[in-house]
Amino acid sequence: MSQLLRVQNFCVSTDGFGAGEGQSLERPFGHANPADLASWAFATASWPNRTDPGGSRGLDDYFTRDFARNIGAEIMGRNKFGPQRGPWENLDWEGWWGDTPPFHTPVFVLTHHHRPSFTLADTTFHFLDATPAEALQQATDAADGKDVRLGGGVATIRQFLEADLVDTMHVAVAPVELGRGERLWTSPEDLLDRFHLESVPSPSGVTHLLFWRR
Repeated sequence: MSQLLRVQNFCVSTDGFGAGEGQSLERPFGHANPADLASWAFATASWPNRTDPGGSRGLDDYFTRDFARNIGAEIMGRNKFGPQRGPWENLDWEGWWGDTPPFHTPVFVLTHHHRPSFTLADTTFHFLDATPAEALQQATDAADGKDVRLGGGVATIRQFLEADLVDTMHVAVAPVELGRGERLWTSPEDLLDRFHLESVPSPSGVTHLLFWRR
């Protein structure tokens, strides 16, 4: 079976924004409230950061569980890794996730500035100045036969879509408008020249959009 490049559980607003304007250390999603975009996942029984018993089952929980299924590596943009821009002046910054990142695989961070690899728990972060195709090749080699997850943010997903490298996407559309920020699309129908699309509404209020290559 061939390896896939998958976008998994990526959240956008009804007007197509995956993050707000003005990212900072205090506000990783800019003016957007991440709970407005991802509360459907936070509420599930399988949410990995859940500290109390319970949580919802059903459709939303299925997608939360599917996040890590058969994933051997992740690719992300620098803005997902942190708020710094330009040369890496502060190597103490090791991402938003603390000592135990949720990836449990090699992670390839796209950046134009050199930074040595480092490991936290079972996740090793590598920093690449590479084209989407070059980054995908390295991640595919590291994934050891499993799929590669394209984690975002928006600009990174758009780059890989423009390079025609994405095989499947799951995008959760939350019932909120952001008005400005990082926009994935004007309409999901923008992608129908290359992808099939199925729309699945959830009782939580989000709509799960499933794309797969034509």
